[in-house]
Amino acid sequence: MAELISKEGNKVSFRVAVPAAEVNRAYDQVWAGLARDVRVPGFRPGKAPRKVLESRVGKGYVENEVRDRLLQVHYPQAARELKLSLVDARIEPEPLVSGQPFSFTVRGETYPEVTLGDWRAVQLTATAPEITDEVLNRTLSDLQERNATFQTVERPIEATDQVTIEELGEEGGSYPVYLDVAEPHVRDALIGKNVGDEVEITVPAHQHGDHEHPEHTVRVRVQSVQTKQLQPLDDEFARSLNFESLDRLRTDLRAELERRARQEGDAARREEFVNALVEGMQVEIPQALIDRRREAMLEEIQDDLGRQGVKWSEYENFMREQGKLDEFLSDLAKNAESRVKRDLALEKLAEDLGVQLSDAEFSNTMNALAQANGLTPQQLQRQLGPNGINAYYISLTREKALQQALATLNGQQVAGRQEAGAEQTAQAAEQESGQPQAEGEQAAEQRGE
Repeated sequence: MAELISKEGNKVSFRVAVPAAEVNRAYDQVWAGLARDVRVPGFRPGKAPRKVLESRVGKGYVENEVRDRLLQVHYPQAARELKLSLVDARIEPEPLVSGQPFSFTVRGETYPEVTLGDWRAVQLTATAPEITDEVLNRTLSDLQERNATFQTVERPIEATDQVTIEELGEEGGSYPVYLDVAEPHVRDALIGKNVGDEVEITVPAHQHGDHEHPEHTVRVRVQSVQTKQLQPLDDEFARSLNFESLDRLRTDLRAELERRARQEGDAARREEFVNALVEGMQVEIPQALIDRRREAMLEEIQDDLGRQGVKWSEYENFMREQGKLDEFLSDLAKNAESRVKRDLALEKLAEDLGVQLSDAEFSNTMNALAQANGLTPQQLQRQLGPNGINAYYISLTREKALQQALATLNGQQVAGRQEAGAEQTAQAAEQESGQPQAEGEQAAEQRGE
């Protein structure tokens, strides 16, 4: 049971009491897990006494596991029960004793007060790209290019050839060059040359990764020249791609292109709507909220660099030497503010629409997420922690609200198009039958038609 203690501005605190029966159930679950997973010499699986198991895992382990399990379940439930959308929270658990109720206090910040504009009046203009015959033919040509073969020829190099060159010098090495996608300085140096020719390629100054490379010359020898052979667009080509005929290839390819186009259109409409939602929103955002998001984003960047073996201090020094650190930090702050605004707008949208997730719906989504990451639901909950679980729940409600709003707008626009289409059809029928349409003509004049 959750009890609100205080709420001043966006500061809130509440207390949660967990009944003794649920505490005991959590203890039983943890002990059962230990009995199943911990092997104790001299005891059959699941038969070792609890005292022996505790000596194997360490004193206090069971209490910590039970406490975490209870917080992971009851903190998000309490936030939903009190209808609180928490930005961040500090959890203060009280002592945990088997057979007794367990209580904890949460102190945190809610999102600031937000007022949305009339989002139902938003007119979405983004559409899916049209899949024309030209688009389909261009895609088929790309398939031809990707499945091209190369045949050795004895003639000067031409613009679409594949050329194998040997780099002369200490480092040396041979490698192929595809001239139709090669850099201009490479292509210009090689076209017209023959097998056995030695060629100097002048590489202009450029930046690669963290290094600035000055202009320099590379000397190479042409080892072989191969010409590109495109397969004809026929049934044999289609069968080489596991399609029964060229017509079937064209049909399936068009269907796939149209599917991707619909996805692109949906993504564009989604982005258009969220931008309109943010632009029409009224809110005073605490700077601390933006700062917290910026720090979290910076930590993500540092973690990503660490996984690549790059220390943040080294990367920071590099950007400072390049004169790009201030620009990086400025962009980070702008992105943090943008993300906060989007979150606030979507959170208010979910509130206005009364969007909620049932326990079963949330549990199924958590189970699917755990499975996708090769984890058990318990492992995922442990990784996320109480705050992470609550944040994930909030993100799901925002997504559900966004989908619901887009469906509403789509329905309105489809209805509008149907009404307009019906009017046009009626007018056309009247014209064909010779019936008078004075009202239609007057409407057309008013519209300037």
